[in-house]
Amino acid sequence: MARYTGPVCRMCRREGLKLYLKGDRCYTDKCSIGRRNYAPGQHGQNNKKLTNYGIQLREKQKVRRYYGVLESQFLGYFKKADKMSGKTGDNLLKLLELRFDNVIYRLGFASSRPEARQLVLHGHFTVNGKNADIPSMILKAGDEIKVREKSQNSVKFKDLVEAHKKTAPQWLQVDPDNFTGRIIADPAKEDIEIPIEEHLIVELYSR
Repeated sequence: MARYTGPVCRMCRREGLKLYLKGDRCYTDKCSIGRRNYAPGQHGQNNKKLTNYGIQLREKQKVRRYYGVLESQFLGYFKKADKMSGKTGDNLLKLLELRFDNVIYRLGFASSRPEARQLVLHGHFTVNGKNADIPSMILKAGDEIKVREKSQNSVKFKDLVEAHKKTAPQWLQVDPDNFTGRIIADPAKEDIEIPIEEHLIVELYSR
């Protein structure tokens, strides 16, 4: 499937906040937001007032780039969320958080979502004891994720897991020493790293 392969720091600058697309670099002084906190391009420093449509579009683009999904994928998630019971915006965020690659990142088994996507594609994980290599797969409460035994013996992977041990959000349970994680509840909006106004996305697609 097509995937953006250009400089990801441009996306953070375009949205005006950190999207945590480059792992450890985002937490250092090398982060582009800290050095050039304005949109890329010749007219990036111009202060242009956005219309209501522009505000809604920027919110959608921010969330889409944060999770690393294509436009068609994002629209598919929205349509699925709209058919679910409850608020469409909350359902949309829940579906995005439950993506396989995002769960890997949130468990601390990767330093960024792009890296998590690559690790999943290379078959480093199992879900409920079965091999899984589809980053967009939607997981659910009760699913157990584990690093494959062959991958556990990799020095690079051991260093990766050790370097990124962190407190997982409350909806996840992680055992980094045994390379396992489990989804114990539905994800909560409060655990997302960036502020999201999901109602703007719903308004955009409801135009």
